[in-house]
Amino acid sequence: MLENAYIIPLLPGLSFLAILLFGKRIKGGQGAHYIGVPVLAVVWVLSLIAVFGWINRVDDVTPAEEAGVTTTEIAGSSVGTAGDPSSPVVLAAEGEGEAGVEAGGHEAFAEPVTRSATWWSNAGENFRVGTLVDGLSVTLLFVVSTVALLVHIYSIEYVRGDERYTHYYAFLSFFSAAMLFFVLSQNIIQMIVGWELVGVSSFVLIGHWWESLDNSNAAMKAFMTNRVGDVGLLVGMIILYFAAGSFEVPVINEMAASGQIRHLLLLVAAGSLTAAVMSKSGQFPLHTWLPDAMAGPTPVSALIHAATMVVAGVYMVARLYPVFYEGYSIGTSSINGLALLGGFTAFMAAALAFVQWDIKKVLAYSTISQLGYMVMALGVGAWTAAIFHLFTHALFKACLFLGAGSVSHASHHTFDMREMGGLRKVMPHTYKTFVLASLALAGVFPLAGFWSKDEILVGAMRGQQNGYPLMLFFGLLVAFMTAAYMTRVIWYTFWGEYRGHGTPHESPALITGPLWILAGGAVLGGLVNLPSAVADKIGLGGAAHLIETYAEPVRYLDQFSTFSVAAPSLGLALTGLALALGGILAVYLYYWRQLGPHGLTEQNVWARRGYTFLVNKYYLDHLYTGIIARGVRGPVAQAAYWFNQNVIDRIVNLVGDSARETGRWVYTNIDQGVVDGTVNGLSSGAEATGEGLRVIQSGRVQQYGSLLFGAAAVLAIIFTIVI
Repeated sequence: MLENAYIIPLLPGLSFLAILLFGKRIKGGQGAHYIGVPVLAVVWVLSLIAVFGWINRVDDVTPAEEAGVTTTEIAGSSVGTAGDPSSPVVLAAEGEGEAGVEAGGHEAFAEPVTRSATWWSNAGENFRVGTLVDGLSVTLLFVVSTVALLVHIYSIEYVRGDERYTHYYAFLSFFSAAMLFFVLSQNIIQMIVGWELVGVSSFVLIGHWWESLDNSNAAMKAFMTNRVGDVGLLVGMIILYFAAGSFEVPVINEMAASGQIRHLLLLVAAGSLTAAVMSKSGQFPLHTWLPDAMAGPTPVSALIHAATMVVAGVYMVARLYPVFYEGYSIGTSSINGLALLGGFTAFMAAALAFVQWDIKKVLAYSTISQLGYMVMALGVGAWTAAIFHLFTHALFKACLFLGAGSVSHASHHTFDMREMGGLRKVMPHTYKTFVLASLALAGVFPLAGFWSKDEILVGAMRGQQNGYPLMLFFGLLVAFMTAAYMTRVIWYTFWGEYRGHGTPHESPALITGPLWILAGGAVLGGLVNLPSAVADKIGLGGAAHLIETYAEPVRYLDQFSTFSVAAPSLGLALTGLALALGGILAVYLYYWRQLGPHGLTEQNVWARRGYTFLVNKYYLDHLYTGIIARGVRGPVAQAAYWFNQNVIDRIVNLVGDSARETGRWVYTNIDQGVVDGTVNGLSSGAEATGEGLRVIQSGRVQQYGSLLFGAAAVLAIIFTIVI
């Protein structure tokens, strides 16, 4: 499967075509899921096979020095000795450090499995297309295929009866194929193609109900905002190509890690690519499209904002990590652009989540905040923690989005929490799964989010040489805020009295089934990368540091003399847990016990101003649409109108007037004076000639005979003289 991984994105691509061709013929246009769901199930199985295939590949690596040979055959691949960059399996640097020993002590590591073919050629340059499969790839394959499959199943009930049911399922498959293609990209050209395909398909899905102007505007906003960041993507990739002389991801990483590319080039490339991360992964200040994208169907929100499109930027940084690590000098600084961007975004979005009444927008800002956590983790050198949090976040955030859809499905399709309340009594399955996923998001022990968030905090505290104290502050503050705003959501949605219309009810099994599966992931997902001390105590020693052991790009990271994986800290873990519980307790006392300063915004002018500032989302939308867009559109429109009236119209009028005068002159002087004069003169001459000849034509034979005799005489005289 590792060598034939191209099948994984190919299958949903074929599903897309099959649904378009045959979907409307199945069950009156309501049977597209009979194609989409089985195909995604096969994709999920193949992804799981790829995961175990990679684990076996890593476990089967035997250090050549210990084996006493220089080359051997392992899993059908040639294994070279240490230092041979062309071998499929290369020995790690001597003395991996405490983290490496704790993670399982792999003294050798498996090279990525690559397969490629020529895509096209231009000016002697071969552009290739292929797959690159390693620990990072298979982790994302599992995450994307799992969430995509559950969303396909969930959508059977949620979108039932939709007039564009076939169109919806076709583009779900297309979106899945695009993301899987991006994850397996072997070179940066492929990454650009996959990146754009994900953007196009998300545009279609966000605007699925395009009859509503809000939905159409949201789709266009997402598309255009991402185009802004894509300029940075193209610039960064161009710089990397000319700096490394290759499009191949392994070559670029190898050269960046080994110092073969100048630092200035890496810094400019990393900065340009960070702009792409801002747009695709919703980082400040290009995050504004993501909450508006909630206008699309809820399953689409779960797919886009949990495990696919929004993590594309995080994945790109992780895939090209040597470029960012060296470009931003992550190992030798205590603050850098990437870490600051992630930390500030995490805080900024968490604050906005407090003032939202739309449950999906709360989750959208929560997603932005958690993506900030991941970007911050990569910025402080906590590569493994970032990917671990990407994994766990996909599970509990997908559960929350689908839970919000379940609530809406049972509450007359509203997402306004002010029209909910008391739903725990009539929706026990949705309530329990939502609470479990919320606790995981808040980082409550022992759920999945606790372990991944703790690793990020440890990375910020001890990261690399100097640590990142400001990022640690952001991380701890956001831990408190996350727990608080999610408790607020639970209060307004599930507690109190029902404030909506109609009679709410529990959702059917096609909706609650995926919720329980994802809730199970929210509970158990932390097992994939437990600290060894914890894993040994609970009898799960084999689960210790799985992501670190099997996904971390050891070869590149070993080349960074400053890179290190921070050891767990019990004190920091307890601090993070205390803050999460403190956030829950504070909101519980405020809403359940009615303690604290209620009505503060009416009593205090500064509180009211702060609240207004948050409600208006820092006025960024006003800045973009009201000032920048309108400021550009207004003057440009006025200038275009002036140019049209005073330049284009004047030229057209001048040409028209000139053509009219020219025609008049031609008519008077050429047509009337020359053409008509010539014709009239010829006719007059012909008439005069005819009148002259009429005298000769008298009709008298004697006169004709005389003329004939005279003419003969003249000819005789001429012949006599000449001859």
